Formats: sequence, structure tokens, C-alpha cells
Amino acid sequence: MKVSLGSWAFSFGPYSTHPVPFEAVARRLSEAGYDGIEICGFPPHVTPEAYPTPDSRRELASMLRDLNLAISGYSADFSSVNPVIGTNKDRYLELLRRNVEVCASIGSPSMRVDTGAAPGSISDEDYDSFLGRLADLWHEAAGLAGKSQVKLLWEFEPGFAFNKPSEILALHNKAHHANLFVLFDTAHAYMCSVVGARQHGESETLEGGVAEFLDLLEGRIGHVHLVDSDGTLYGEETSTHCALGQGKLDFPRLAPRLQSLEGVEWWCIDLCFHPHAWMQIESSLAFARRLLGGSAQ
Repeated sequence: MKVSLGSWAFSFGPYSTHPVPFEAVARRLSEAGYDGIEICGFPPHVTPEAYPTPDSRRELASMLRDLNLAISGYSADFSSVNPVIGTNKDRYLELLRRNVEVCASIGSPSMRVDTGAAPGSISDEDYDSFLGRLADLWHEAAGLAGKSQVKLLWEFEPGFAFNKPSEILALHNKAHHANLFVLFDTAHAYMCSVVGARQHGESETLEGGVAEFLDLLEGRIGHVHLVDSDGTLYGEETSTHCALGQGKLDFPRLAPRLQSLEGVEWWCIDLCFHPHAWMQIESSLAFARRLLGGSAQ
């Protein structure tokens, strides 16, 4: 298992007013000994607009190779196009094509997407039909990404609709494409399976928590974000991302199961919205390495 860290940790939330440049993040991760970097596709990092040409993307890939950093994935910016709105289909697929081109050019094996819609923004009457519409869209999107050998990864979370365990399973079933996978963020998994945060209608949790959630999604997970949870929401919107070992997740118990996920090659440490993410780079890697070695004390 290889370990990366998501560059968005240094441009979102507390870092949004003073983002760390992408190259500076990459150099710091290289010096710390990471195997790779997961790329933020939001401004001011690696957007299609910032790297518009094949030459500019080759230069980016070359810089990362020189730093001995592989690319574990790409988090594309779809915030301008809500995928559950039917009239957005063509715009969404065009934006997806542009981001897939970036992935293919720089050698990213995967691209992250989400459901776009906030919890509570879809009426009871429309809920099931919107889920089905999104599944149809992602079936097509997964096929388009697959033509460029880019895996499409759906990251569920409390900040977006369709976040109950049963809904995640149903949406993936309905999309029914071999190139659409679930991105399993351990903090989001805790908030969705143990807390039942921001769910539509009656709350749904799993008695076995995150471990049961992993079993429920067996064969569907294509990537892992490794992060702890204290059981709270950041800004009352999405999961608070705690430093590893400082939350409620039982990582020594979960680690063997996470390591055994078929086809998953990376653990991406996700410090999104952590106010001291820059100071957690080395300690987070050390924690992950200890987990991989069978200890997290």
C-alpha cells in the first residue's frame, strides 16, 4: 500500500485566504517521504485553466517525477454544475471530458466526483427520481472516463445528498458500471454509518459502524481517504477531519480490512479543513506507516 496526501488541505477552509502553492506542497511531501500526492483540481492548484496545454501538463508531471511523487488521484472541480439537475447533463459531461483529459495527460489513475446537491435540497417527491437520474449520468460518465483508463470515484459524505449506507449502495447498483467506484473516506464513513449526519428523512446507521460499512461496500471501493473523525461536522456541513489517532476511529482494527481491499493501491491522507494541516504532514505519514506495519500506538 502506498501513501499520498491530498493537496486540497492547503487551499480549502482555513488555508483559503493564504493557500500554499501546489509546487510547495509537492516539495514538502517529497521531503517528508510520501509515495505520492493527490491533486486538487480546484483553484489555485491544478485546474484545466491553469494547465491548458499538453506541454504545461507534461511539465507538471515531470516536476512530480523529479520529486519521486506518483499521482494517486485527481479531485476535479464540478461545483459549477449540479449533476442532479437534468438540464445540466451536457454541461456536466463536457466538464468531465475536460477533467479526464487533465488526468490522462498527467497520468492520474482516477478522478473524484460527488453528488453536488446539498442535503435537504431535494424534495421527498423528487428524491428517488433524482437518485436514478444521477445514476444514469454517472453510468455514462464512467464510460467516458474509462476510455482514457481513468477510474471514476464517487466520494459520499454528509455534505452532499444520498449519504445513507443504503442509498450509497442503491446509487452504485443503479449506475451499474465497472468503471464507477466508491471512494471510502474513513471520516465520512463514520459520520454516515455511526452518526447518521445530515440524512434525508429518518436517520440510518449501521450497528457494526465503519467495519460493517466496509463489508456492505465490498467489491465497490476503488480508493481510500485516511482520516480520523471526532463525530462532529465542520461548519455544520461535512465531516470534521481530525488528525489521525485523535478521533473515534479504531484504526488498528480497520487497517487490515483497508489493506485487503481488492484493487486499492493507495491510502490518501485527507486533512481537508484541518487548521494545522501543514504541521501534520510528517506525523500523519508516520501514523499511516505504523498502521501498515501493524501498529498505531
